[in-house]
Amino acid sequence: MVFDVSALTTDFYELTMMQGYYLNNENPDVVFDMFYRKNPFDGGYAVFAGLDEMLSELESLNFSANDIAYLKSLNIFDQRFLDYLSTYRFKGDIYAPKEGTTVFPGEPLVRVHTKLIDAQLIESLLLNTINFQTLIATKAMRVCTAAKDGTVMEFGLRRAQGMDGGLSASRAAYIGGCKLTSNTLAGKVFGIPVGGTMAHSWIMAYDSELEAFREFAKTYPNNCILLIDTYDTLGSGIENAIIVGKEQKAKGLKMGVRIDSGDLSYLARAVRQRLDEAGLEDATICVSNDLTEEIITTLVNDGVPINSWGVGTNLVTGGNQSALGGVYKLAAKRRPDGSFQPTIKVSNSYAKTTNPGIKQIYRFYGPDDLAIADLITLDDEVIEPGKDLIFFHPFTDGDLFQLKAGKYSRYEKLLNLVMKDGKICMERSSLKDIQAFAKESQSHFHRSYKRLINPHIYKVSLSKKLKELKHDLILETKGISSK
Repeated sequence: MVFDVSALTTDFYELTMMQGYYLNNENPDVVFDMFYRKNPFDGGYAVFAGLDEMLSELESLNFSANDIAYLKSLNIFDQRFLDYLSTYRFKGDIYAPKEGTTVFPGEPLVRVHTKLIDAQLIESLLLNTINFQTLIATKAMRVCTAAKDGTVMEFGLRRAQGMDGGLSASRAAYIGGCKLTSNTLAGKVFGIPVGGTMAHSWIMAYDSELEAFREFAKTYPNNCILLIDTYDTLGSGIENAIIVGKEQKAKGLKMGVRIDSGDLSYLARAVRQRLDEAGLEDATICVSNDLTEEIITTLVNDGVPINSWGVGTNLVTGGNQSALGGVYKLAAKRRPDGSFQPTIKVSNSYAKTTNPGIKQIYRFYGPDDLAIADLITLDDEVIEPGKDLIFFHPFTDGDLFQLKAGKYSRYEKLLNLVMKDGKICMERSSLKDIQAFAKESQSHFHRSYKRLINPHIYKVSLSKKLKELKHDLILETKGISSK
């Protein structure tokens, strides 16, 4: 990450709670889960992203002398607590799926094992990083799925929420499948391929459109994409582009055009026809202009001849959804005898009642290597190969199904140790490898789960042991014995 992250990147009440725990000597070992309750964009999945960034932030997290001075100036914090913060380092353990994994509601995506004080401090930073990058990676995957074989370029920096938001969005969009970014800093920091075409101001800066095109082709002969809608797309724009395109072809070079306004279906068809008639069959067509996955799907399904898509605002901001809505809840705390006591948050809405205890996720695959269902278990449960399994619905008591041994060919554990004692212990992957893994993870799901509209709901269930624990704890909170 190019920006230094202060430990003050937390909500203020986290610090006041931390001081209360510290001064009252209340700092047991705890386990927290980060999860989300509803798939973004009314879709069928999410793409887990932001893990490497979040771990790097935690590994270097500290309070500077200036941070401590600021907190002291608020006249709220005890000097003993400030002295503690002055030497603070995060020393917890973290479990998580591999970055790029396709994930679903209710699943613990980040499992934090640490002291209560540490767990409170990192909540805001963890949620900020994972929520945003997972949202944007998911949006990018949807856009790239809509584009099918077309190239998707992320052009969102100028519409992103600040420079840090722009940088994180570029990273997440690349994980979701975008081929390049217009964000030069993201190219430097993350190694994402960078690219772009030209602005309308380039055309307007010259005495004529033709001169502007020729100068661009002369300067960038191997990357000649001409913006043809400054004045008249189907008039001077395409006419001048064809002149330059023929000059490029005579030199053994290629060219392309970009359309940034108007009826993209009508214009792209007409432009394709004009280019082909001029003998420029290998010229490409790029479109932009507030594209969404729904617009792209319509154009692709209609067979509109478009080769690449420049997507900005609706990609890097999340478009019609501004946040993922992931939450962070206490799942267990250590008793004086050393064992862990499961904890539960009970809500009038059963969907908001948390799953207690230290948990694991298992993903089961059929003989065709497509994912069948995910099972959330308690961490000490053992899945025996070749055994029939019962999957319980997370929200209703009577809804369950049995997965016969012959119906699944393999299974995998999703939560793995990625940080030990505050130090990253997982094998680090390049962003390109994370992108490839995200695509590979998606390939194990039937297309019905990936539909942009009304997707099939993937089964995420609870084990019998976890279901019973949850039921017993709910009764306990109401003063009712489960015996």
